[in-house]
Amino acid sequence: MRTLALLFTTLTAWSHDMWIEPATFAPQPGSSVAVKLRVGQDLIGDPIPRSAALIREFIAAGAAGKKLVVGREGSDPAGFVLQPDSGGTVVGYYSNPSPVELDAAKFNAYVQEEGVRGVAARGPKVHERFTRCAKSLLGSADRVLGFPLELVAEAPGTYRLIYQNRPLPGSLVVAIRKGHPEEKISARTGADGRVKLPVAADGMWLVKAVHIVPDGEDWQSYWASLTFAKGAR
Repeated sequence: MRTLALLFTTLTAWSHDMWIEPATFAPQPGSSVAVKLRVGQDLIGDPIPRSAALIREFIAAGAAGKKLVVGREGSDPAGFVLQPDSGGTVVGYYSNPSPVELDAAKFNAYVQEEGVRGVAARGPKVHERFTRCAKSLLGSADRVLGFPLELVAEAPGTYRLIYQNRPLPGSLVVAIRKGHPEEKISARTGADGRVKLPVAADGMWLVKAVHIVPDGEDWQSYWASLTFAKGAR
């Protein structure tokens, strides 16, 4: 049953956005915050139950350092952040790679949709491994967690995309506000990996980016996401 559940999670999670959705983005001191993992599009998604087989890192980072996000196998919410740092906590989820086989047309279509340049199918079938690198801000302060592909919130409306600890230029970064997918904002990163997205309206936001690299005859994709709330949550 666990193998079937993992296969279902892998198939449904591929080629959609994945994000962290906490019960609150502004926790009270000494509280416990439920953390949900979601997969879907336009911030409408299905649960990803906690799976030890998928988790490489599931952490909460604050001024006092990093600690594990605790939880029960197979549960939704996938975890709980205990006593978030009053100065701001960053929740991070870094998955193990999951394999998928795609028709060339489907692979090329999603690569184009995600704005990835210089990548195309090299045969009728494509073998890909995808890795999720998701973050969520409990508060307004961000910090680097060291994920392979990572979005970092800097000054208001400015984000930096890092791949393997270096700025990643020329990548498409998209911002989506929950309940208002028609208001998507997008731009490509500059030479310093930075991009400016004028996130002005209040609500929950998702900022996302995709990077794909060759992996022998196959491909490895990394999907970065960052969720936060602007205004009261």
